[in-house]
Amino acid sequence: MLAVEEPSSPSFEKSPRQPLPAVPEPGLRASDADRDRTAGVLRDALGDGRITAEEHAERVGAAYRARTLGELEPLVRDLPVDGRARPQAPARPHPAPAHTPGAGPAENLVAVFGAASRKGRRRASPRTNAFALFGAVEIDLTEAFFEQREIVINATSFFGSVDITVPENVTLRSTGTGIFGGFDIRTVEAADPDAPVVSVTGCAVFGGVDARPKRGKRLKNLRAGR
Repeated sequence: MLAVEEPSSPSFEKSPRQPLPAVPEPGLRASDADRDRTAGVLRDALGDGRITAEEHAERVGAAYRARTLGELEPLVRDLPVDGRARPQAPARPHPAPAHTPGAGPAENLVAVFGAASRKGRRRASPRTNAFALFGAVEIDLTEAFFEQREIVINATSFFGSVDITVPENVTLRSTGTGIFGGFDIRTVEAADPDAPVVSVTGCAVFGGVDARPKRGKRLKNLRAGR
């Protein structure tokens, strides 16, 4: 009987993968949810040791710069199918429930060998993606208007820093992770149940993510978010 030589596969794969289906209509514009799903796949791959920190940093930066589904697909093409949500064509838009955390358009802050910041009197974005690669991102919410009950900041730092400052009378929560880096969030539960909630998630790899309330900076009207 003739032996059939199996095709070689990367060392990190434990079992063969089925061919990935083509992305439907790759020219369609990618949504913020599509970019977030791709970033989540890359974060899991980094935690599993499938890609290096440098590869993750490069791909995440490309994911948040991507404009179409076709630009997102190659970033995860070589990763396992199981447990991965591939970018799909955006569903027909519909209003998000008022209680959905971070619902609404996202703001992207990217600092690669440089700096990016958001501060001053402005409307706080319901969802912010902050990415620092050998750079620094600063997000100051002490003078911002909070128009939603909860806002979400997804912070990713590689050999860089993401610094977040909030008023001292809002709730500050964290679900982030530090990998050879620091994810230092000074969590606070506001005494007023109507106070806005700032949730910080993401990861720090050989870098730092820091979030804390600023003493003396308070929202005067919690129900109005200002």
